[in-house]
Formats: sequence, C-alpha cells, structure tokens
Amino acid sequence: MMSTLVEENPKKIYVDVDVEFQTDGSLIPKAILWDDDKTYEIQRIMEVRRAASLVAGATGVRYTVLVDGYESYLYYGDNNRWFVEAKDS
Repeated sequence: MMSTLVEENPKKIYVDVDVEFQTDGSLIPKAILWDDDKTYEIQRIMEVRRAASLVAGATGVRYTVLVDGYESYLYYGDNNRWFVEAKDS
C-alpha cells in the first residue's frame, strides 16, 4: 500500500509513480498512485525539463503532464523521489 508523505514543506507531497525505464536511461511516468488507493493515469507528457518548484522549494526534473484532462506538474526531485505541489484549497 502506498502512502503519501508530507515532509519539510507542506506544499510538497511525495507520491508513488508507475514509471517506464527507457534503454537510454530516461524515465517515463505512466501513472501517479495516490494515498487513497486511487491511480491517476498520465494521458500525455507535454514537456520535460530541469526546473525548480517555487511552491515546494525544491529542484529536479519537472514533467508537465496531462491527467484527467488537466495540465499538472510532476517532479522527480534531486533526492530521487517523486513529488507534486499541493493545491491551495
């Protein structure tokens, strides 16, 4: 069972990600696994680039992804962990 962790910064939510590893070493995220046992399929990867999350205060590779018709950021942090930015309620 996956659990979502909020550490250091409440704006950074660590998540499990279903990932495909390419022969060139690149990572292709396929789905985000949330702590409520819900799986969010990634419909499309729109952009991949090194970037900082100003909201979560971290750096890494930022994947701009399409999930359920919405554009969102998924980060693979420099600590080798996947995270998303918490949405303001």
